[in-house]
Amino acid sequence: MAIASGHTWRPMRPGDLGRVAAIAAEVHPDFPEDDAVFAERLALYPEGCLMLEAAGSPAGYVVSHPWRSGQLPALNALLTKLPDDRSTYYIHDLALLPAARGSGAASAIVAILVGQAVAEGLPDLSLVAVNNSQGFWQRHGFSVVTDPALADKLASYDAAARLMVRPTRG
Repeated sequence: MAIASGHTWRPMRPGDLGRVAAIAAEVHPDFPEDDAVFAERLALYPEGCLMLEAAGSPAGYVVSHPWRSGQLPALNALLTKLPDDRSTYYIHDLALLPAARGSGAASAIVAILVGQAVAEGLPDLSLVAVNNSQGFWQRHGFSVVTDPALADKLASYDAAARLMVRPTRG
């Protein structure tokens, strides 16, 4: 999907994984994940893994997949498989290099992911907001959900991490 700013979202390919790891290390240095995590997500659900390009160079990525409501995949953990009882569309990671921020690429990918969740027949999207991103996600219809049962898992990210959910409709 081309964006007016000259950025384009395209499907991620296995050959992109080295650049994904480099972008992740730059954008999320406090939340490191092994290369195997990105490779597994791409293998399990390629429809939810996209690269952002600007002038032919990688400028960001998104990794997402169907999951279970109220159950967060652990940071830096392999999933093995996607659940059969899928009930939310989980945004695992959205990372944009500084030059891509403000380009409209993040808003464009949210719209793409909402469409993917609808295509999967899922009622909502969920994510863990980190790096002071809560305001961005709120502007895109996500709300903080407080679930004491998830407090320890959220704390494994950092003290400010928040579970956020957005309905696919409305």
